[in-house]
Amino acid sequence: MATVMAGLGDCEFLVRRARELVLEDTCAARAWLITARTLYPQDFNIQYEMYSIERNAERTVSAGRLLYDMFVNFPDQPVVWREITVITAALRNDSQDKQTQFLRGLFETLPGRVQCEMLLKATEQCFNTLERAEMLLLLLRRFPETVVQHGVSLGETLLESEGIEDQESPVNCFRKLFVCDVLPLIINNLDVRLPASLLYKYLHKAAEFYISYVTRSPQVDGQHQNTPDTSDILSPSKRSSQKYIIEGLTEKSSQILDPWERLIKILSVVGMRCEWQMDKGTRGFNDLLHRMKDLCRYISNFENEAHAKYKNQVVYSTALVFFKNVVQYISNIQPSLFQGPNTPNQVPIILLEDVSNVYSEVELNTGKHIHKRRKLAETREKTMSSDDEDLSGKGRSRHVVVSKNDLANPNEVLESFKIARECWDLLHSSEALEKEFTRLCLPWKTDTWLWLRIFLTDMVIYQGQHKKAITSLHHLAALQGPNSPTQQIMTQGTLEQQRALVQLASCHFSLGEYRLTCEKILELMNYIVPTAQDVSKAREEPAKLKTKHRKGSDLKLLPCTNKAVLPYCLQLLLASLKLRAFTDNRDDMSLGHVIVLLQHDWPKGENLFLKAISKICQQGNFQYENFFNYITNIDMLEEFAYLRTQEGGKIHLELIPNQGVLLKTSSTALSLLQQEFIPVLQPSIAAIDRHHTVTRGITKGVKEDFRLAMERQVSRCTENLMVVLHRFCINEKILLLQSLA
Repeated sequence: MATVMAGLGDCEFLVRRARELVLEDTCAARAWLITARTLYPQDFNIQYEMYSIERNAERTVSAGRLLYDMFVNFPDQPVVWREITVITAALRNDSQDKQTQFLRGLFETLPGRVQCEMLLKATEQCFNTLERAEMLLLLLRRFPETVVQHGVSLGETLLESEGIEDQESPVNCFRKLFVCDVLPLIINNLDVRLPASLLYKYLHKAAEFYISYVTRSPQVDGQHQNTPDTSDILSPSKRSSQKYIIEGLTEKSSQILDPWERLIKILSVVGMRCEWQMDKGTRGFNDLLHRMKDLCRYISNFENEAHAKYKNQVVYSTALVFFKNVVQYISNIQPSLFQGPNTPNQVPIILLEDVSNVYSEVELNTGKHIHKRRKLAETREKTMSSDDEDLSGKGRSRHVVVSKNDLANPNEVLESFKIARECWDLLHSSEALEKEFTRLCLPWKTDTWLWLRIFLTDMVIYQGQHKKAITSLHHLAALQGPNSPTQQIMTQGTLEQQRALVQLASCHFSLGEYRLTCEKILELMNYIVPTAQDVSKAREEPAKLKTKHRKGSDLKLLPCTNKAVLPYCLQLLLASLKLRAFTDNRDDMSLGHVIVLLQHDWPKGENLFLKAISKICQQGNFQYENFFNYITNIDMLEEFAYLRTQEGGKIHLELIPNQGVLLKTSSTALSLLQQEFIPVLQPSIAAIDRHHTVTRGITKGVKEDFRLAMERQVSRCTENLMVVLHRFCINEKILLLQSLA
């Protein structure tokens, strides 16, 4: 040992001796180092060894004092900066482990001036933008007086880095650090003098970030294995920014609590600094809308330079209320956009024109036929047809029906829809406001926001502007196309297509474009598969039927499911056909289609069915060769059987396929017999008897076929009606379209 020690210098000998004594006698080791420091005050190794002993022993005060000495006396030593980096990392870390807490306590023992200087110098040592920003942010939080000098420059650096790193989405680590951490420090420090233009720029950036954050799609977040999800993108990193962007790092800091509340606070502070008309205290988003309405009442000309700041106030405030309520509305009617397709109960809800009054009667001059089941005159209701209902009144509040089974909080959803519409109207109430709102939205590329387009479509449907709605629906289809930016998130493409088709059908119907309505419905039928549950539910509902029909509500919110959409499509198809069927001109094909469709939701359509029977009685005959293919309702079968009787009027019915052809053939054969055979051969009794035998046989056969067909049809009454009606729509597509040509 003595030989080894002899080979060392005096200073190294003292340090080595202290290390040997640490485990055995800490006090002796410290004594050796104190001696060494006294003898060699400029030796860094001695002071660092002393610091290491104190830090390992977790003596906060003494370790802090030694770190301060090293920072002052040896500022160029890499080991010192490595130690400072570990400490500053602990300051930025939310962890509560023992080592991290010790390092924080060690830093707190340093004088404030030294802390500030240490953080500043540590910032200068960072060459990575994110690390440097986080270090500087730590400085700004601990020493607010430094915000004046470093706050704005840090903010601008983060915004510039966004472009340098080619961040396509505003939801990224640079913007998150700026909006959530740096911006509040800047705008809340009144010593930082900022021009209004810069404040509006920062508010615009913050609004874009928070709106994009709450509407981000989980599918886009994790669609590629090598691409970090949104939480990763928001997380601060201790590696290089480029490497970080590629790999990502999940941390708790990526989660943003109460984003809308954070945004309204930024709005309030910016408004105060821009001298808006502000109320004392913090107002909620909806209260903010009432305030903006009041402001618009006493400011008539926003083009005036003196009112420029109030124009900004109205547009920014109303726009944020608008986007918040749109998001709330869409998150309820189409939650898969924001929550992902694998979350339970993610079925879209569709806003449609309500055609529940489709079963109301169409006025028609009826004969005196007395129905077997009940007299038509006793059940007549003079109600307006849904096709004639006036929905064009401007400014009229339209009622929206929604079931609690479809939405957990229907009142809140409808309130969000209402407030969003009011905001939209206010933002477009003057040319100045509309122009400013357009300028605000343009950099955000809001025309590519699928969720916003869905709301705008629903809004114009609510307003009865169906041509605009059709245009908007085609725009939606473009957004969801194979090359669209939103196609990545449309994992339920077929479901989205169904939604668009049923809304297009509803809009075409409201415009009186019944053939186009039929086209969309029949296209939609290719996606619908009726189930046994559908028919069981449909057969339970008639028990709830009231004796009188209530005039239909204006609109309804309907789940985009087979169970809900198929009945709605059948009603829409019935509404499109019924006026054609009950026109003064005879149209047996349309009338037959209507009778088939009236089976759904029976007996709601019983009055309309009896109207159809009355028209058949007026005509004296009826031909519909698809009768036995699709009509399985026992009441209808009974009524048609009754029409053939003496009491029913002995109506001539051609309902069996090819029956009409058979009768025509028999009459043609008789004519040929008279024209060709009779002139050649002398008439005889045998020939006459043969003629009568043939015609009687044909007539008897037809009657017998009808009776047997009816018997067979009664046995089909238990069939799944929805399957029958769905097959009717699929198989008779050409005939249905011909009826509406």
